Amino acid sequence: MSTPIRIGVIGGSGVYHLPGLQDVEEIAVDTPYGSPSDRYIVGAIDGQRVAFLARHGRGHLINPTSLNNRANIWGFKQLGVEYLISMNACGSLQEAIEPGHIVIPDQLFDRTRLRPLTFFDEPGLVVHPSVADPFCPNLSDVVYKAVQATGKTVHKGGDFVIIEGPRFSTKAESRVFRQLGFAIIGMTAIPEAFLAREAQMSYAIIAHVTDYDVWHETEGPVSVEMVIRTLLDNAAAAQQATLNAIAMLRDAPPSPYADALRDAIITDKSKIPPHLREKYGLLLSQYL
Repeated sequence: MSTPIRIGVIGGSGVYHLPGLQDVEEIAVDTPYGSPSDRYIVGAIDGQRVAFLARHGRGHLINPTSLNNRANIWGFKQLGVEYLISMNACGSLQEAIEPGHIVIPDQLFDRTRLRPLTFFDEPGLVVHPSVADPFCPNLSDVVYKAVQATGKTVHKGGDFVIIEGPRFSTKAESRVFRQLGFAIIGMTAIPEAFLAREAQMSYAIIAHVTDYDVWHETEGPVSVEMVIRTLLDNAAAAQQATLNAIAMLRDAPPSPYADALRDAIITDKSKIPPHLREKYGLLLSQYL
């Protein structure tokens, strides 16, 4: 493509398109892990090329556990994306974080158990990426300011616990998560954030609070109807915040994680099989 696609956007529940894109085309990408959730919608915003993907597919067809996260992130990498902004619906685990607010989390806690967590799952190559800080602080600052500009209430920082889904929490689970100090709860940021690090992308989340999970004594238990109602209220702000962030990234340097795997490969490089060198060339060619 004549202009690189350096910015990617993942639309979560309730966000299935990105307004303002010009010269739009749909791109189907083949990956070693199969097909992504949908075609990538590629276009330009103020001269910057952007790739958008509906995480659950347009029409919301794929549940959280069944998402092909590896194909989704690999596809963005194949398109050249360095900065990836993710929009996620979530529940609040703290009184001060109200439905309708937005959170820019800075930590993750994994309660999933059924989904592949890495690209590197074949014998013959072992990679140990660092994800002590799973989100890019630079990009998180950008999206925080981008949300502030919309006038929405936004919280910077917070621990984001990710559960398997597709069911919502029990009250006992929700109470325990609150006692552990988690700020918000969702179903899709893992393994997405870890895969983005393996793909050496800068990654941050705009988390839209739809409900109080099920712990709140004066609020009804979370329901799909409740989630959709709040999502619709937040959709315009979410999209505008993303457009603001894209504008702020116009002169962004290369991804701060461009060398994230340099010291992560523990396997003796002389023993890595040729077929794995070929398979992972997109991610590791600069190191091998």
